[in-house]
Amino acid sequence: MLITLIVIVVVSGALLLGAAWGLWGSLSERWEGLLIAVAGGALIESLLLELIEPSVRDSSLVLSLGAVVVGATVFTLLDYWVDEKRGASGGMGLLIAISLDGVPENLALGVALIGASPLEVAALAGSIFLSNLPEAAGGAREMVNSSRSKGRIFAIWGATALVLSAAALGGNLLLQGVSADVLAGTRCFAAGAVVASLATEVFPKAYREGRHSAGSRPRSG
Repeated sequence: MLITLIVIVVVSGALLLGAAWGLWGSLSERWEGLLIAVAGGALIESLLLELIEPSVRDSSLVLSLGAVVVGATVFTLLDYWVDEKRGASGGMGLLIAISLDGVPENLALGVALIGASPLEVAALAGSIFLSNLPEAAGGAREMVNSSRSKGRIFAIWGATALVLSAAALGGNLLLQGVSADVLAGTRCFAAGAVVASLATEVFPKAYREGRHSAGSRPRSG
């Protein structure tokens, strides 16, 4: 349990570190875009190796792929509702995106702590940490332009970190002893939600700020 709590605190703490970095630190947009792209790439690799592959091995290909599709679809619909119906944009939009994919992501992290090797847990936790850090920094920096004070913005990200920590702890405590199919479905649902988040929120931001240094070709014209 102690290791579980340490991992959860470290991963969720990346949101607080990133928010503090965005509010009181400084980094060029190009470097921020590059860091976001690198972190997103590391997270994709971790999703494949630590969530999807074990699920296919322990359960079935149909169930695993189906859960990935459902997770991606649910996130995409929620993201559309937030952007088009609620009008969230900028830093608040990225905060909501992190929260939407972060709940299943941290739920899966909690599940991964059940019977996983230290190396597997470290790989997934490290990838989530690396992705949370620059995303939170960029989101908090964009929120500075709103009417909120820096202290209130930091408190918002702190509350988000608590919610995601609860999701990870819940995944670890509530899903112990469930069937392999349930664990596989949870992991792959989370993977699908995270992939959709990367496609709709994270990589577009990396491209806007990093351009070709983030792995995209320069804009023509």
